[in-house]
Amino acid sequence: MPKPQTVRAMLDAGRRFSSGRVREVAALLLDQPRTIAQLIPCLWDEDPGVVNRAADALERASCEHPELLKRWKDTLLGLMADAAQNKLRWNLALIAPRLELTVPETERVAAVLRSWLDDRSSIVKTCSMQGLAGLTRWNPSMLPEMLDMLRILSRTGTPAMRARGRILLRRLETAGERTSAVHITRPGRLRG
Repeated sequence: MPKPQTVRAMLDAGRRFSSGRVREVAALLLDQPRTIAQLIPCLWDEDPGVVNRAADALERASCEHPELLKRWKDTLLGLMADAAQNKLRWNLALIAPRLELTVPETERVAAVLRSWLDDRSSIVKTCSMQGLAGLTRWNPSMLPEMLDMLRILSRTGTPAMRARGRILLRRLETAGERTSAVHITRPGRLRG
């Protein structure tokens, strides 16, 4: 019987910016949650393509089942401070609000995401905005600041930031009226 492929081997398929077998790896994480232990080290791999695909697969799987991230919270928060690749950054920006964060942790994550608003990549900026808005789920006291930020960026940011900012602003304003925060999932998919 052939030996099953490792997650690393599955992520190694394709050129740096191709998605390769990301959907397959995300499905594997959902079907066999323990395989996340094979995926996490790939976020530090020497091959940037493996890092990109690992981050993408983790983001996709955690969108459906954020509890997958629970054991890895400290590891992922530590990685945020050192993340340099664009695709890793934007996926971490989307993943961070899915972690069960304390108020000090939300402030730490918010500091990183705010710094990413100055990134050259429009996608990193846009996902950082979304991540910042999502942090209000764990720290509702951030809501006024996030509303102000979104009002500004939905007028002055890149086209993607303006579009996403308007969507997030509507959601957060509605959440603020209900005095609860919004749970923000994948780009374009918002749950109130």
